[in-house]
Amino acid sequence: MPLPIISRRRLLHGSSAMLVGSMLPAAVRAAGTAIRVGMIPDAGATQISVDEKRPLQEYLASKIGHDVDLVIPTNYNATVEALGNGSLDFAYLGGLTYVQAHARYGVIPLVQRAGDQRFHSLFITQGDSAIHALTDLRGKSFAFGDTNSTSGHLMPYYYMQESGIDPERDLKYRFTGNHPATAKAVGAGIVDAGAIDESVFHAMVDAKQIDGSKVRVFYTTPPFVDYVWVARKELDTKQRQSLAQAFLALKDPRDKTVLDILRGKEFLRADDAEYDTLRGVARKLGML
Repeated sequence: MPLPIISRRRLLHGSSAMLVGSMLPAAVRAAGTAIRVGMIPDAGATQISVDEKRPLQEYLASKIGHDVDLVIPTNYNATVEALGNGSLDFAYLGGLTYVQAHARYGVIPLVQRAGDQRFHSLFITQGDSAIHALTDLRGKSFAFGDTNSTSGHLMPYYYMQESGIDPERDLKYRFTGNHPATAKAVGAGIVDAGAIDESVFHAMVDAKQIDGSKVRVFYTTPPFVDYVWVARKELDTKQRQSLAQAFLALKDPRDKTVLDILRGKEFLRADDAEYDTLRGVARKLGML
């Protein structure tokens, strides 16, 4: 049986340091302990978020043939550091956290959703807003997600610069920590506009968590490579391939419940070289 996700409740509400520090490095774990699978908190690090992913945990355990402990650290960087100290065996990372983790700890890319190879950030505002283009953002308040988010910070910041907007000078911006929080801040009028992951935005509209008539998209970025599932480099090839095959085996509609959790339709092999352009952007902005 997979370890109960509820057993990780305390991990989800402490600081990132407590989270990472509370996990024993793989080298000193007792035999038979669960494989640790982490996910960046792109939709938030709450117990509800973890409980919603229980079918994914159970699916991975059944395919791998081993107990799986699914953990959502409190922020993006905590997920990277947990891979580095061996607290996590596998993780779901964004493009930026992947290139950071690869540079620091040599993590190995495994698979990604087909859409991750041509991903987009969405710029959103209120339905009745006068904002219709990036240049309309001057003097406005703006929400990014996590500081290490690809679609919620890095690429939106980059494309604003490319359009002649200097976020440091032209905006009053804040970080919400995750994509749903950004959407809600825009919807509530706390900020004039924000940047969000396209898959999270559409999932929230479909689930009626935000009103699509009151929050609209006014700019979509050019495509870039984003999310990827990775393994820490110490795992052997058999272990890495076991998880990769679990994702590659997912089929719609048979596995719709799990695919909906992952906000995808199918998975493909990931290639580190595809992230070279994103690496260049991260270096340019001092984030790598």
